[in-house]
Amino acid sequence: MITAVDTSVLVDVLARDPVFAERSLAAIRACLATGTLIACDVVWAELAAGLPPASPIDTVMAAIPVAFSPVSAATAERAGQTWSAYRQRGGLRDRVIADFLVGAHALLQADRLLTRDAGFQRSAFAGLTIVDPSAA
Repeated sequence: MITAVDTSVLVDVLARDPVFAERSLAAIRACLATGTLIACDVVWAELAAGLPPASPIDTVMAAIPVAFSPVSAATAERAGQTWSAYRQRGGLRDRVIADFLVGAHALLQADRLLTRDAGFQRSAFAGLTIVDPSAA
């Protein structure tokens, strides 16, 4: 089973979030027990932006372990179409295209998404299987 992981879950663990670190780590371990973890280029970039220069993203991700999985052209198209439909329905601008790229990547290039942004991803991507560590 391939699990795409969202930035929020990785930040929980790496920053030792007092509320979600243990739950997110347990969810990562459970997902690894049944397969592999991947992260799209958006998650990779978001995480890299918050790391100190002495912590190369490749090293951090390999230690978890999370594999790099770039967004395909079909995934990018699906994300754009879904974002456009969301905005036409009156969706707020606080949701940026990156959120839709993460969801579309999980839907089309993985089996499920490990995220704490479950409500949004479920509503944006019908049929997407979600693992939500905050629900535990």
